[in-house]
Amino acid sequence: MTLALICGQGHLPRIVAGTQSRPPLVCVLRGFEPEYLPADVTFRLEQLGTFIADLKARGVTQVCLCGAIRRPPVDPTLIDAATAPLVPRLQRALTSGDDSALRIVMTLFEEAGLKIAPVHDLVADLIPEPGIYTLKAPRSGTDDEARLGQRTVAEMGARDVGQACVIRGSSVVAREDAAGTDAMLDRLAHGEGGILYKAPKPQQDRRADLPAIGPDTPERVAAAGLDGIVIASGGVLLLERAKTVARCDALGLFLWVRDAGV
Repeated sequence: MTLALICGQGHLPRIVAGTQSRPPLVCVLRGFEPEYLPADVTFRLEQLGTFIADLKARGVTQVCLCGAIRRPPVDPTLIDAATAPLVPRLQRALTSGDDSALRIVMTLFEEAGLKIAPVHDLVADLIPEPGIYTLKAPRSGTDDEARLGQRTVAEMGARDVGQACVIRGSSVVAREDAAGTDAMLDRLAHGEGGILYKAPKPQQDRRADLPAIGPDTPERVAAAGLDGIVIASGGVLLLERAKTVARCDALGLFLWVRDAGV
């Protein structure tokens, strides 16, 4: 066994595991268990050094970070000897933006000789080509909303905060925060029209934490009264494509994979 999945919540870890020719080692940060994928190893951040050493002892040579993880609370009394030297960098990670935090964590794995395997290198067709994937096409004015969404996510990303927003006409009505896209949509009052826009952050390390939509996203978009979903081509994962597109069609939504250079 050479591949370990460092799993968070959501469907992505199951998708990645199910497409590998050899079963990967499924490693789960305690408190962030993925759906429908049992863990082989459960670890705590306070024992990250011991966990990395265990991966090496098991013959793991590459790791893939997949799934949603929010910053866990850290109990200083649980930090073990192997992790103590890593504490200053872990503290920086816990107080940095998402991308900066992931860069620090990935560096710790790399320093131990473990290669970072991007999820889209392990699973074919997760990043869709530009185009309209649904029966419904974007209405007139959607491109203006998409341009505003693109500018908004770029501004948010420059602060290393969020990868999604909701646009209605010429207004930004919601911005993603640390709680994630689902929480942003669930908090949004039902309105008339608009889009969910998702894109990676400028200069984002694309080996981990690419934004994603999946079959649960259309339900929340429809509940918020939005017209559809726009994602930036080349940088957003489309999970369970056929199922997600079918849900959009059933709910009367459009899904537009937009060329970010337009």
